[in-house]
Amino acid sequence: MLAKHKLARINELAKKAKTAGLSAEETLEQAKLRREYIQAFRKAMTDMLHTVTVIDPNGNDVTPKKLKESQRRRFH
Repeated sequence: MLAKHKLARINELAKKAKTAGLSAEETLEQAKLRREYIQAFRKAMTDMLHTVTVIDPNGNDVTPKKLKESQRRRFH
């Protein structure tokens, strides 16, 4: 995940944007930090999905084929 100081800076810039407004430099910094946050979030979500197995009420593995293939590529 993103470092705590970067998350704090994202929040600080968001608060400042709502109150006093941001300079051009701060707007660029905010956009860069948001891209980093989204990238980290997507990676974490993808990593989590690679650990998922879907089981139906009868105990059968019904994990979607696309996910199984992605898991095989990732771990082999």
